[in-house]
Amino acid sequence: MKILFVEDDPMNRRVVKEMLTAAKIEMHEAENGPVGLQMIEDGDYDLILMDLRMPGMDGMEAIRHIRERSDEKGKIPIIVVTADTALNLRGQCLEQGADEFLIKPVEVRALFETIAYTITKHKKK
Repeated sequence: MKILFVEDDPMNRRVVKEMLTAAKIEMHEAENGPVGLQMIEDGDYDLILMDLRMPGMDGMEAIRHIRERSDEKGKIPIIVVTADTALNLRGQCLEQGADEFLIKPVEVRALFETIAYTITKHKKK
């Protein structure tokens, strides 16, 4: 499995990468939305982890760009990973095209359960 994590905080990327690497999952990193969109254009990913609050282009805008694609890359499962706990944020993310939603700090069990659930749900579509 190959995952792209779009996150501006290098420490958050490192922590999640350690979790995924321990499970033999390949993780690629993008430090912001535009870099993430270019990596999606150039590569093939099974899943995207997307932060919301990033300078320049936030995660919601990046999700919109991904979902506007007419090819298979526009259907890649997306899990939002955010520290923002605003009311109705999960619903807003799902409306924009995210598949699932995790709150930081991410716990190992929650991360793997959400990835497994999202991939399984996506395969049934």
